[in-house]
Amino acid sequence: MQFGLFSVSDITTDPTTGVTPSEHERIKATVAIARKAEDIGLDVFALGEHHNPPFFSSSPTTTLAYIAAQTEKLQLSTATTLITTNDPVKIAEDFAMLQHLADGRVDLMLGRGNTGPVYPWFGQDIRQGIPLAIENYALLHKLWTEDVVNWEGKFRTPLQSFTSTPRPLDDVAPFVWHGSIRSPEIAEQAAYYGDGFFANNIFWPKGHFQRLIGFYRERYEHYGHGAADEAIVGLGGQFFIRKNSQDAVNEFRPYFDKAPVYGNGPSLEDFSRETPLTVGSPAEFVDKTLSFRESFGDYQRQLFLVDHAGLPLKIVLEQLDELGEVLPELRAGFAENRPAHVPDAPTHASLVAKAQDSKKEVLV
Repeated sequence: MQFGLFSVSDITTDPTTGVTPSEHERIKATVAIARKAEDIGLDVFALGEHHNPPFFSSSPTTTLAYIAAQTEKLQLSTATTLITTNDPVKIAEDFAMLQHLADGRVDLMLGRGNTGPVYPWFGQDIRQGIPLAIENYALLHKLWTEDVVNWEGKFRTPLQSFTSTPRPLDDVAPFVWHGSIRSPEIAEQAAYYGDGFFANNIFWPKGHFQRLIGFYRERYEHYGHGAADEAIVGLGGQFFIRKNSQDAVNEFRPYFDKAPVYGNGPSLEDFSRETPLTVGSPAEFVDKTLSFRESFGDYQRQLFLVDHAGLPLKIVLEQLDELGEVLPELRAGFAENRPAHVPDAPTHASLVAKAQDSKKEVLV
């Protein structure tokens, strides 16, 4: 079971001080947060992709490469790479390069994003979002698994005898998670390829994500990749914790009330009751997080959103200290009675070993 952070890279005014960090400050803070994640024993740091204010992360691979140079064990990922508006050739090149620089500590999460104007900015039609996601990933998969690619599709110019460089490290492509908030077609795509499926698990009640994950597990088994409970699932979540529960509520409320997306909407209490958000004591956070297993089955990756809603870096780092203190308890809780056949989250080492085993089976 992997634990980590994901960031949507928002630049939001601190509602308690009126201070808005600069782009430079948020970018440098993101690096500090990633380094802190490794220091407290987390496994993963994931960064989103956006091309519009109030977000800064238009080039997550650049930031992740910088973080890779300053960390040793941290798995680096994206918390959405826009498969609809990025050229699959460029995705193949950029992530293979990052994979080499990070000695394999790289995977990525593909998604369509939730910013409508990004489509025309990059010459695409939002009405073709699902077909773009399906076709572009088919090409990306081909670019990473075949040395010489001939390709013709609907949404880009054809390729003739093309080789994407550099080739993936050890001839094993980065593991791919397909992220979705609402689209069963994306869950189907993840299942078809035997890839991972990541449910945002932030804004909607658990019943919604239970249906998506259940569908993905069913289709994963249908395509012969393993039993439904062996499918590779990741979940999001978010928290704000203090030693005293009421202190956490009082401190976080102004940030919640003005947060992008859900600010000026449901009350903190209603939102906490209906979604995975935990605002309270460490014990309350652990209990609610462990309950995800009851709702979704055994899964492989749990990422938390922490640096959002205008929270200053100092408070974010304090929150990570709180998380670090309960991390052993979370690991133990998720490990307890976990069936032996449920796989761990894929890593470069495990994927290399799997590829070598497959070659041996062919030779035999």
